[in-house]
Amino acid sequence: MIEILYYAIPFFILLLIVEWLSFRQVRDDAELVGFEARDTRTSLTMGLGNVVINVGWKLVVVAIFAGVYELTPLRLDPHDWWVWVLLFFADDVSYYWFHRVSHESRVFWASHVVHHSSQHYNLSTALRQTWVPMTYFPFWLWMPLVGFPVWMVLLAQSWSLIYQFWIHTERVRRLPRVFEAVLNTPSHHRVHHGSNEVYLDKNYGGILIVWDRLFGTFEPEGERVRYGLTKNIHTFKPVRVAFHEYIALWHDLRAVRDWRTRVVLVFKGPGWRPELEEVSEGIRG
Repeated sequence: MIEILYYAIPFFILLLIVEWLSFRQVRDDAELVGFEARDTRTSLTMGLGNVVINVGWKLVVVAIFAGVYELTPLRLDPHDWWVWVLLFFADDVSYYWFHRVSHESRVFWASHVVHHSSQHYNLSTALRQTWVPMTYFPFWLWMPLVGFPVWMVLLAQSWSLIYQFWIHTERVRRLPRVFEAVLNTPSHHRVHHGSNEVYLDKNYGGILIVWDRLFGTFEPEGERVRYGLTKNIHTFKPVRVAFHEYIALWHDLRAVRDWRTRVVLVFKGPGWRPELEEVSEGIRG
């Protein structure tokens, strides 16, 4: 049950092929970005690397979560229906804050930027994942602490990621208004992947878009979305895609002489720079 996400991978690939064929056979909008072979290959390679790395990393996460769960006297019984409702909302709000911090703090952005590095937007983009997944688990630590069994926390993370796969597409325009009001949809998530000024740092939701509406980070899709970063990296090399922002961060840290500024540089947003000419311009998306 914990690794349910892995069982979904064949369906991800099947849907990706169907989407690719749809662009081959019917291109009803010349503005749709579609697929590019090298870009798709890179996304699939990043996804495969993420799966391999997570085989080992998940063991560490399970051990940490289990340790926290054993330390707390609190227990939530999975046989109670309301615990599942609470689990859904607890996981989704955790994802919102993980996702938001991953855009607003550069050390977290260095991991997450991988997912935004493609200038295309299709189902393969959903699989373009970080090779440094260690940044996410602190945002879910509170859940075993309040009594959620570890397997329930991991299950909720899996269903969230499975849901988010299908919203990485241009093929679905807009859903009926009631769904657009509550759920994260392809339209909302296209905005999140936009490098347009109006779209930066918007629509962080996982399954629900209500957190963005509540916390003031919602932006509806309006002008044509320009995918990628504000300063694109123009490479299809997986290792470069995986670590380019860590390298840029390292160079910026070396250019700063005092430790206080270095700490601020690490934790402030990726667009922040001290007033020093030798510090290079950052990359955002």
